[in-house]
Amino acid sequence: MNLLSPTAAMTSVPLIPENAPFSTEQRAWLNGFLAGVLNRGAAPAGMAASQAAKPTLLIAFGSQSGNAESLAKRLAREASGRGFAARAAGLDSLQPADLIKEQNVLLITSTWGEGDMPDNAVSFWDSINQNGSSPKLEGVQFSVLALGDKNYGDTFCLAGRKLDERLAELGAKRIVDRVDCDVEFEDLAKTWSASAFTALSGGAAMATVTAVPETTVELEEETGYTKKNPFPAKLIVNMSLNARGSSKDTRHIGFSLAGSGLTYEVGDALGVFVQNCPAVVDAVIAAHAFDPQTVVALPDGGSALLRDALITSYEVRNLYGKAPEAGITLKAFMENLRKLQPRLYSIASSVKAHADEVHLCIAAVRYSTDGVPHKGVASTFLSDRLPLGETTGIYFHAANHFRLPADRTKPVIMVGPGTGIAPFRAFLEEREATQASGKNWLFFGDQKRASDFLYHDQIIEWVQKGHLTRLDTAFSRDQQEKIYVQTRMLQAATELWQWLEEGAYFYVCGDAKRMAKDVDEALHSIIQTAGGKSVEEAAAYVNQMKKEKRYARDVY
Repeated sequence: MNLLSPTAAMTSVPLIPENAPFSTEQRAWLNGFLAGVLNRGAAPAGMAASQAAKPTLLIAFGSQSGNAESLAKRLAREASGRGFAARAAGLDSLQPADLIKEQNVLLITSTWGEGDMPDNAVSFWDSINQNGSSPKLEGVQFSVLALGDKNYGDTFCLAGRKLDERLAELGAKRIVDRVDCDVEFEDLAKTWSASAFTALSGGAAMATVTAVPETTVELEEETGYTKKNPFPAKLIVNMSLNARGSSKDTRHIGFSLAGSGLTYEVGDALGVFVQNCPAVVDAVIAAHAFDPQTVVALPDGGSALLRDALITSYEVRNLYGKAPEAGITLKAFMENLRKLQPRLYSIASSVKAHADEVHLCIAAVRYSTDGVPHKGVASTFLSDRLPLGETTGIYFHAANHFRLPADRTKPVIMVGPGTGIAPFRAFLEEREATQASGKNWLFFGDQKRASDFLYHDQIIEWVQKGHLTRLDTAFSRDQQEKIYVQTRMLQAATELWQWLEEGAYFYVCGDAKRMAKDVDEALHSIIQTAGGKSVEEAAAYVNQMKKEKRYARDVY
């Protein structure tokens, strides 16, 4: 059977006829594949024409933790195999004119904080959201994939929703409806990308399509130990970091990487597979009068007893101590459950200082609401329920946005109160191991110096050796007036400004809702006062730092 139409067979880019025995997605993939193969085999004289025949495709990403960036790069590789001249780029590197030039744009973005744009998307958002002076985007064809978490309620995927609406307002043509993804985004991403590639591969025949129900096109699979294939790591350290008199329970957690072949970079995160507390699960089952021995389906296939399934595979933290509905059936109950997700933690070690190990700094969450006790699923699993010597699944999550400067002579300023110290312990270990000559400045805060100075001995040793050039601490409850890290920043405004002018990299890790915003406000204020800048000039200075990767945040 001749799969190529007679007309198409005489062109440099053949097309599979619509009556061929393939699905729309298969036909689109084959069209791209054949175009790529035949173009590569063309004579040199026809090479320019072959390349010109490839439609351009920009896959732009707004990423805070790295998911959107990783997905965009994988899709760019897949699109190239389909015959597109595709590239992935962060929104911080793009201007509206780039979209107009490329014409075909797929945009993938996460949402940060309370519905905010991720850091690397802020400048782009500002550039297309200027009242009265926003560029028109007629001729641009686009689609948006929004990544989010439904636990955030009304702000779920808000950044993606805003970008989708704004691009359409500016005249860009939506070729595929926006898709909003919860934390399990892979399947929806496959469906969305297949629909988008199909729409874009039609050239002049492009038409708006809705998401197809299923696709045989697979995203490139990662190899080795990954989220889908985690490494069973042995817990080797579980040590309290708080002294007597503390109201907190902060743990130094260590896993062995022996035999895994895994490694990581400082700034990365560790994904940890966790389990629910059996006592919490028993309370939920009892509240609904379910039989714990009932066999139920698991989210990834297979089945297990209800009690086991709730411990290992489903989120139950929002159900503890109450019935969603009185008399709800087990079937309805199970349909409302979400898959239990691994948790991401900032890595608190350098592999150069601790071969075959990875360390975390975790605050165990325990509190009561209306007399009902609650506990953090992951934090108490690691602090209380995973015995030393036992294993749980782990994988590494690259954080390309949160890296030490390649130039080791550059100074770094690190702001990390509480468990936000984690990546900066790793940074300082790395800078020590690599003999980086750049200055190091740490702002650390917590409640009480006597009981909550995390990693005290190691930090003070670094100060005494001169490795930590400057240390500013803020212990909020050691005096009547509350003092926080942003307070210390403002007090050191002149010197902090001097470091910034010397090219210092500025990092923040910790609470997103309050601390990170307060620190950002303090940074702008310092640039205004010590740097003699206007509000607008300070904002431009900070935006330039972000573009140069000199202002990075790992916040949660």
